[in-house]
Amino acid sequence: KALPWHGRAFNGYAGSLFSSGPYEKDDEEADAIYAALDKRMDERRKERRELREKDEIEKYRMERPKIQQQFSDLKRKLSGMSDEEWLSIPEVGDARNKRQRNPRYEKLTPVPDSFFSKHLTTGDKHTTVDPLQGLNLPGGLESPYPGGMTPGLMTPGTGELDMRKIGQARNTLMDMRLSQVSDSVSGQTVVDPKGYLTDLNSMIPTHGGDISDIKKARLLLKSVRETNPHHPPAWIASARLEEVTGKLQVARNLIMKGTEMCPKSEDVWLEAARLQPGDTAKAVVAQAVRHLPGSVRIYIRAAELETDVRAKKRVLRKALENVSKSVRLWKTAVELEEPEDARIMLSRAVECCPTSVELWLALARLETYENARRVLNKARENIPTDRHIWITAAKLEEANGNTQMVEKIIDRAITSLRANGVEINREQWIQDAEECDKAGSVATCQAVIRAVIGIGIEEEDCKHTWMEDAESCVSHGALECARAIYAHALQMFPSKKSVWLRAAYFEKNHGTRESLEALLQRAVAHCPKAEVLWLMGAKSKWLAEDVPAARSILALAFQANPNSEEIWLAAVKLESENNEYERARRLLAKARSSAPTARVFMKSVKLEWVLGNIEAAHDLCTEALKHYEDFPKLWMMRGQIEEQSEHNEKAREAYNQGLKKCPHSIPLWLLLSRLEERVGQLTRARAILEKSRLKNAQSPELWLESVRLEYRAGLKNIANTLMAKALQECPNSGILWAEAVFLEARPQRKTKSVDALKKCEHDPHVLLAVAKLFWSERKITKAREWFLRTVKIEPDLGDAWALFYKFETQHGTEEQQEEVRKRCENAEPRHGELWCAESKHVLHWQKKIGEILTQVASKIKNTF
Repeated sequence: KALPWHGRAFNGYAGSLFSSGPYEKDDEEADAIYAALDKRMDERRKERRELREKDEIEKYRMERPKIQQQFSDLKRKLSGMSDEEWLSIPEVGDARNKRQRNPRYEKLTPVPDSFFSKHLTTGDKHTTVDPLQGLNLPGGLESPYPGGMTPGLMTPGTGELDMRKIGQARNTLMDMRLSQVSDSVSGQTVVDPKGYLTDLNSMIPTHGGDISDIKKARLLLKSVRETNPHHPPAWIASARLEEVTGKLQVARNLIMKGTEMCPKSEDVWLEAARLQPGDTAKAVVAQAVRHLPGSVRIYIRAAELETDVRAKKRVLRKALENVSKSVRLWKTAVELEEPEDARIMLSRAVECCPTSVELWLALARLETYENARRVLNKARENIPTDRHIWITAAKLEEANGNTQMVEKIIDRAITSLRANGVEINREQWIQDAEECDKAGSVATCQAVIRAVIGIGIEEEDCKHTWMEDAESCVSHGALECARAIYAHALQMFPSKKSVWLRAAYFEKNHGTRESLEALLQRAVAHCPKAEVLWLMGAKSKWLAEDVPAARSILALAFQANPNSEEIWLAAVKLESENNEYERARRLLAKARSSAPTARVFMKSVKLEWVLGNIEAAHDLCTEALKHYEDFPKLWMMRGQIEEQSEHNEKAREAYNQGLKKCPHSIPLWLLLSRLEERVGQLTRARAILEKSRLKNAQSPELWLESVRLEYRAGLKNIANTLMAKALQECPNSGILWAEAVFLEARPQRKTKSVDALKKCEHDPHVLLAVAKLFWSERKITKAREWFLRTVKIEPDLGDAWALFYKFETQHGTEEQQEEVRKRCENAEPRHGELWCAESKHVLHWQKKIGEILTQVASKIKNTF
């Protein structure tokens, strides 16, 4: 008997022989045992198998190495190539064949309509015998389909294409388009030849679904109309559908049918009036009024259709006879009248609509003072729950000079409204106060603020909430409201220095000098220990060039705050700025004996230094360092005085001594490094900066100086490497990112600036770098925007103001330059690398901010 595999060797069976039988628990156990055995055997062979596979792969790689490995030795040699060799490598030619390099565009030829009509019938069966068919055949006339006649198809079986209808549709579309653009006056056709075809394309449905959707919608709406003919939305929707498809007359007919079926529907009549042309629309509205004599919207529509003002008035008066309670009709009618007639109409309007606040207030505005008071009293009787009537009454009294009545009216308003169950909403009243402020009713605005400012606030939250309210009013331009809030807060918290300070800054920014000085006078009476308030008062007097008054304020401040460092130094500054150097010296000597501090000594040294008394300055500095050797500014001044005298060794010694006492003073390290660089000791300067970075980890200023040192030495590659390390150590440093942007080549700067903005979104140095970048690309508007953003975020950064001013001198008008200068003077910037180099220079110690600004701007070169 033949074996089933016909003599071939049997290599096993992969499937399960007993898969059809039931799978029981003992089968499951057997499978688990077999699986465990397989796993064990596989683990035993695993190491050998892996070794074998590894050997095979190595053997294969030796026989057939990767292209990357074949060229590895050549790639290593690339590291030694110069830029010239690299650039001299020839460009790779285009290796594609001629057909690929010069593709010939497919030519399309338009096919005539006859081609489609001829070929549509190719798949049809014939129902008639062609008389010429089969004449040459021996069998005579034969049917091409023997065995009987087949039923023919008069229309194409696969898809309809009626060329006649397409032609008609095209002609209709053309006619319609031409009629739209024709000039009815002269009879000539006015067509824009360029836009014509585009417009025509926009009229053709974009796909076949449009027409079928319209047909479906039409069918559905017809069904709705027939099912429920008294349903107004069905008629409106049907008319709008026809209007959209361009069948305006059909739409008009439909909507008129709708008015017959739904004569009491306001919407249907309004839609009919909208669709009909001028005179017909008037007739439709007249018909609508007969059916709906109480409809306000129809009367308003009737008035709108009239072009003559007298006709409009006539329509509205007729409407008011029928609907005398409509506020909207009264308002529309009053707007058309002259003031005297409007007053008469409004007096009738408030009788008909006694609950309309707007009508009462409009009447009060048109009446005389006495009559307006009566009108408002009547309004209060009719509408006891509306605050606007009370506020208008207060404004009326203020406008007529009765300011003492304003407070009483607002207080009575609060009491009366509460009695009538009205909740006093603080935010709404403050908003009303702001509106009064903008309208010029200052007394009313202040009375409202005083009345409602404390409503609904816990005692512990008062100060915080009131300060927020004041800032909100300032941002909305309601300065009198803010002033009233501060005045109330100061009454409640007379000993709070922070409230006085905020009020003082408000007056400084938005008030007059007199109002600021009056406020500060009250402030120092309540808070005599607040040095900053005394100093603000003295500065205000000094800026007004009233030096004796400033002196007297500082004298009073001395009495209240004996031995206060701030007041001593303010007095010294006042005298030195006014060229009273001897008085300043005497004051400083007195301060050193009675209230010796490091700052007092520093100012003493500075005064002698700027006046050119180098010896006196040196002696004072030595004396100061005996007492305050851990004050780094004294060491800096000593070193700089020595540098000025060209004693570089002594300067180096001063800096080194200072660094022993103050190893964490960054400016000291920078001064020492720059001294070494200036005398040509580049290696020593580099070593100093490395040492400083070890002692002051994560200091962006030191990293920046290191990068600039290499850049100034011409080692741009090392500078870039250092910058990368710096950004790793200080990833959120704005000054480093700003420098990194301009270390890049021009094409990469934009990308780097985006990275910088992601890391330091609100850092002024990064924003300034972006502004400079736009400036370098001559994008003037964008550059100006970014400069404005920078000075808004950090008005204390002098470099930003100087660059902004330089930018405006090149690209702006004189007005823009002056505005930047004024804003800079108000901001009084004190920081910035370029700014401090000028402002702290001993020769510029008496220069004003405007002068420093122009000097810094003149030294900026557009090298970026």
